[in-house]
Amino acid sequence: MCAIAGILDFAESGRYQTGAAYEQMLDTMERRGPDQSGSVVDGPASLLHTRLCVVDIENGRQPMCGIWNGEEYSLVYNGELYNTQELRRELMLKGHRFHGHSDTEVLLHAYMQWGEQCVDRFNGIFAFAVWEHHRERLFIARDRIGVKPFFYLHRGNAFIFASEMKTLLAHPEVEAVIDQSAILEIMLIGPGRTPGYGVFRDILELQPGMCGYLTRDGLRLRRYWSLEDHEHEDDFEKTVARVRELVLDAIQRQLVSDVPVCTFLSGGLDSSIISAVADRHMRECGGRLHTFSVDYQENDRYFKASHFQPSGDNAYIRIMNHALSAIHHDVVLSHVEVARALYAAVDARDLPGMADVDSSLLLFCREIKKHATVALSGECADEIFGGYPWFRDCEIRERYGFPWAQSTAWRASFLKRDVLDGADPNAYVDERYRATLEETPVLPSRTREERRMKEMIYLNFKWFMQTLLDRKDRMSMYSGLEVRVPFCDYRIAEYLYAVPWEYKDYRNCEKGLLRQAMAGLLPEEVLWRKKSPYPKTHHPGYLEAVASELRDVLRDSSSPLLSIVDAAALERLFNSALSVPWYGQLMTIPQTIAYMLQVNYWMKKYRVRIV
Repeated sequence: MCAIAGILDFAESGRYQTGAAYEQMLDTMERRGPDQSGSVVDGPASLLHTRLCVVDIENGRQPMCGIWNGEEYSLVYNGELYNTQELRRELMLKGHRFHGHSDTEVLLHAYMQWGEQCVDRFNGIFAFAVWEHHRERLFIARDRIGVKPFFYLHRGNAFIFASEMKTLLAHPEVEAVIDQSAILEIMLIGPGRTPGYGVFRDILELQPGMCGYLTRDGLRLRRYWSLEDHEHEDDFEKTVARVRELVLDAIQRQLVSDVPVCTFLSGGLDSSIISAVADRHMRECGGRLHTFSVDYQENDRYFKASHFQPSGDNAYIRIMNHALSAIHHDVVLSHVEVARALYAAVDARDLPGMADVDSSLLLFCREIKKHATVALSGECADEIFGGYPWFRDCEIRERYGFPWAQSTAWRASFLKRDVLDGADPNAYVDERYRATLEETPVLPSRTREERRMKEMIYLNFKWFMQTLLDRKDRMSMYSGLEVRVPFCDYRIAEYLYAVPWEYKDYRNCEKGLLRQAMAGLLPEEVLWRKKSPYPKTHHPGYLEAVASELRDVLRDSSSPLLSIVDAAALERLFNSALSVPWYGQLMTIPQTIAYMLQVNYWMKKYRVRIV
């Protein structure tokens, strides 16, 4: 994994191309790529790269240059290809020769051979750019699911791109400016984000499954992949077998690395599946897997079961510890350090995020990095297999609006009247919700229930899942830890989208199909454990800590948060008995307070200017 960036300036003045800009941008990229750095400059184009070494340390250096049929190409790439061997064999039959075994070299040769159609052949997670020296054009692409980030700014004759927004903002010509739409995004949608929207003025994100060319004539993008609905012809038994085959193959492919690989292990279904497969693989290779779990000081004392979080993880982690031959590591965090890390989590994400859900993951990844460079995690199984409570709760499922954020009126109540300036908060959110429903791929023959389930899957795929992928990428890469997500294999997403809901809901259980497909792999107690989300601290000291800090913000009249948020509304938070979540299952009142702290810190740290 790495950080990529680049500057193209076709104007004669070339004012965007300066040595100072390169240095400032590279400085922001070091955390993602602490091992190596490099750059290449050719006419109007500059490509920048920092590298976290995972595969072929000596021969995978970037920017990587190559010549094919007398023409020169330069590549910067962040990601991993999981079908490298198949591609290398095919390319060698076409006359290509390789100096090492890195996927970077294979990706470059694939582009030199097939041009923009190369993306159709890739199984992996990636964001990359290829500069064609002879044609003076840049090709850019992002993986199908959106695991790896790609932000850009296109202004006149200039085009700047980077893995993270902080790198764009490091360029002297780019300012941290926001407008009313950005404020509504932060307060009504956040920590989610409208697909493709970068919040800061002029900053956009290349959407998942998109690629395109930048030339002197401008930027031309196209979607090369999207979910499609079609009739599912496999019966239940064949579907179970196919799911097992796809999931096991995806995990096996993602265990390839030249550096130590470990797994997250919560004792839940998804991480336990991955850990069981990885454990078997490591034993076959003569090694031992390392697994990691996160918990919080005194959580056993303060934990309260709820509809969304019915049980703690520790008992199930112990069951998996007995079932595996792995070396297990418990990472226990205090509520004090989780609160302190709220601000580092903003630094990592470049935006306010999921409060302590982010900061705890950042701290967790920092500890894992002390033992390993690559980890596998169970993200996205819930979105693809329908695991969240809102998939199965008929009332929530049929309710209008995003199921993880149905509190627009409450959110809007925090905004100052002059900030709203006549804007309709409900309209802002509803426009995005309706647009997603309208583009949902669904066959006309589907029943009303199947149509709604397709909408629910697609809403989660386009919105909620992207928030979690943002979180996982930024919090892990902040410590130079590469986290792979096997359930994001596009083949799994493609196949499952057409599978009938009655199959997915086998035994009237969340992810029942996945559970049945993994029969015999896990202990029964874990295989059929009721879903429990990522753990959070329940310590009352956490609420006290963040509330105390927010009171300090309120006492300081220069706090930037107070330029957009009503102080009286914030005061009411301290004594609120509301159970309305800000976002998802985990962000309740303590996390809402923490989110406000993150907004204030973000505006101050990034010197955000409102226009």
